[in-house]
Amino acid sequence: MIVEERYDLGKLVTFIPNKRLPVHNWFYFKEGFSRDFAMMMYDKFGMGEGDWVLDPFCGVGTTLLSARERGLNSVGVDVSPLFAFVSQAKLLDYDPEELKRASRDIFSRGFVRPDLKGVDPLVRRAFSKYTLEDILFFRSWIEGIGEPSIRGFFTLALMNAATKSSYALKDGAVLRFFKRPVPPFRKFFRRIVKVMIRQLGEVDLKGSQAIVKVGDARRLDFLEDESFDAIITSPPYLNKIEYTTVYSIEYSLFLGPTRIDPVRSYIGLNVKEVEDILPEHDLPDIAKAYFHDMDVALGEMHRVLSDGGQVAIVVAGGVFKDRIIESDLLLAGLAEDIGFKVEEAWTVNKRVATSGRTKIGEARESVLIMRK
Repeated sequence: MIVEERYDLGKLVTFIPNKRLPVHNWFYFKEGFSRDFAMMMYDKFGMGEGDWVLDPFCGVGTTLLSARERGLNSVGVDVSPLFAFVSQAKLLDYDPEELKRASRDIFSRGFVRPDLKGVDPLVRRAFSKYTLEDILFFRSWIEGIGEPSIRGFFTLALMNAATKSSYALKDGAVLRFFKRPVPPFRKFFRRIVKVMIRQLGEVDLKGSQAIVKVGDARRLDFLEDESFDAIITSPPYLNKIEYTTVYSIEYSLFLGPTRIDPVRSYIGLNVKEVEDILPEHDLPDIAKAYFHDMDVALGEMHRVLSDGGQVAIVVAGGVFKDRIIESDLLLAGLAEDIGFKVEEAWTVNKRVATSGRTKIGEARESVLIMRK
């Protein structure tokens, strides 16, 4: 395995470059990587039109949307119904004129004040009273749109506008609240819809397939053996963040009673009941569960990847109060045991980790490049 320091790629494994890109910027997903990273991997792997790429932790669909821009076929899987919805909405082919007609209809409606009784207290805390009333008013009309793709487009637009008008800030594992001035919501929402419709003409999506599934990366039973040419993905990092909690406002407002098991740095197992597959490392319970889950997920990736197929996985070290766990090296070892050849490991970011005032080390963010 060739180990390189590639700090020039540090920003590419973040979502930040997507903020300037049409359609990719429809939903800010701090945990994701960039279109530029996906495109770089397609080039490195020599992928061409008609090839198939899998992202088993697809988040908000960056791998899949980039694949459509390249003419690659893709499948994305995510345990989160919210992220699967966002991915699907970004990947559909829309008729801009139909969207403009629907927009005129939505914004011509006279305001009717909705009843705020029964609204989740967390949601009430996240918005001013007037902003929340506007969001619920528009949501009621959007829910009545008959065509699913148009309804999904405006739901995502409303989610986008609501997030940008919220007092809530996603800060690692928690939501923090800061009251601040926000623009009049109706005007702001209308502008976001207008921008999103305009951006449809700024991307060139090829006629390739893009399939999104709500599912578990450990159980890809619906995918055939050796059916993919490449896998590009970033699993949850080894940490204590519960990824569903920081998106609880979006869930409550737009997915109603939908509930899923908490997605932490492991994928859902009871940490007290999991088999320790790395006993020689004396890992904390959370890390035992993480590597157990990732071992199973890597096995599924190996099964569905064609012979000679290539993989890029973005991972990061786990920070605990007494140590740094080198996730990249441990995952590389598990992958080798499964049958992958880990060809390269790029260190793309480092951050100093402390416990109290004591430095305990540096946590690496890495890209593992593997081949079956």
